[in-house]
Amino acid sequence: MKILLISGSLRKQSLNTQLLSAVEKITPEGVTTELFLLHELPFYNEDIDTETKPAAVQHLLDSITNADAVIFSSPEYNHSMSGVLKNAIDWASRPAFNSPLVAKPYGILTASKSPAGGNRAQADLKNVLACTLSVLYPSVECSVASAHEKFDTEGVLIDEVAQKRLQRYIEGFVTWTQKQMM
Repeated sequence: MKILLISGSLRKQSLNTQLLSAVEKITPEGVTTELFLLHELPFYNEDIDTETKPAAVQHLLDSITNADAVIFSSPEYNHSMSGVLKNAIDWASRPAFNSPLVAKPYGILTASKSPAGGNRAQADLKNVLACTLSVLYPSVECSVASAHEKFDTEGVLIDEVAQKRLQRYIEGFVTWTQKQMM
């Protein structure tokens, strides 16, 4: 099984990218991951959404197509997901009803400095992804609140409670995805 990990943050020391790095370290045997960063993706523009896509867009589309499942991780900005993640979803959701996201199993993680942990961003992300006909992992939210206190200076998740919650979430996600693939 291959899981694509998409970080919705462009920051060099992104808490969400660090969270996805923690996921890479705990995936069960037989599961591979690919971390996808959105730095090169242009803003969605129908004028350049032609048969020949910009290289960064084609790379995103190919990565989603070649993955068995996707995990998105986003910071929360103004009670919503990041704009760069919304932009990536806009690119990946076309053509409507025939995009690489259709029927693709997905999960959502958030890491936020706020005590809410990014749960409002998760709610918005679920709403947007419902329009893509992707399939949401039915689980309680997995978020890391006060995330700036949960990672060390090297970007390693050091909070034991957060580690256990993430482990449970990933194990459940993998099991659920395997059932979706049958």
